[in-house]
Amino acid sequence: MTRFWEPAKFSLSGAAMPSMPKPDMTTAERRAFFAEVIRPFELGHKLIRVGDFGDGGYLLPNDLDGIVACFSPGVSQQSSFELDLAKHGIPSFMADGSVDEPLLDIPNSVFVKKHLAAETGENVISLRDWMDQFALDEGDMILQMDIEGAEYNVLSTLPPVYLHRFRIVVLELHRIPSILTKPASFKRAFPALSALKDGFLCSHIHPNNASGTVDIEGETFPRVIEATFVRRDRVKQMRPATQFPHPLDRRHRPNGPSLDLPPEWINAARSG
Repeated sequence: MTRFWEPAKFSLSGAAMPSMPKPDMTTAERRAFFAEVIRPFELGHKLIRVGDFGDGGYLLPNDLDGIVACFSPGVSQQSSFELDLAKHGIPSFMADGSVDEPLLDIPNSVFVKKHLAAETGENVISLRDWMDQFALDEGDMILQMDIEGAEYNVLSTLPPVYLHRFRIVVLELHRIPSILTKPASFKRAFPALSALKDGFLCSHIHPNNASGTVDIEGETFPRVIEATFVRRDRVKQMRPATQFPHPLDRRHRPNGPSLDLPPEWINAARSG
């Protein structure tokens, strides 16, 4: 298998050491960095849909053989994704402090009634501690995370050795307009975005039409996107994605408006 992965630089503690953004980084520079992180490529694996055709379903590369588990925080009332994974023989560890249990009975799943956070505390658990408690010692996993904006703090504090246990990372990325326009928001999100950029490539992005859009310097941006990332050692090819939307994409709200991706994200992908 051809590998495009270059290992990230680490501190002695095992934490990633991304270069921090310039204090005076402009909105255009922040936009360019974010576009680079989520630039979608065809990576040599056909995309498949896992979960419902609507809310709760995501596009993943068809590279599930050998995956031993899925960690899925923020299940809420949607667990069709985990049910589909169970059909592939992949058990799920689920967490959400807002519900007593998943809506569906998922075979071989384990649920904890806690929210995910940067550090473990009362009614919250860090991703590292959660993995220490349940993850097998060996084998690739999937991370599917929709935690309403907390994803940046959670990923920023996760050591790379833990993040790279995941072959596939599926995220809902929130608060995009704030990250693109506000230096403080960008600085908070930067370590997480850098970790994704260093260790993974994006294979799919889709705007979530439930949260609306914001105009920034003449372009329209969704507040939330769904993004799928593939660990770089699983990449078999690297060609810019060209299908926007993908044939398997579906609107989060079927009766809501269809949102286009910002041209700069698509143009970045096509320029490769």
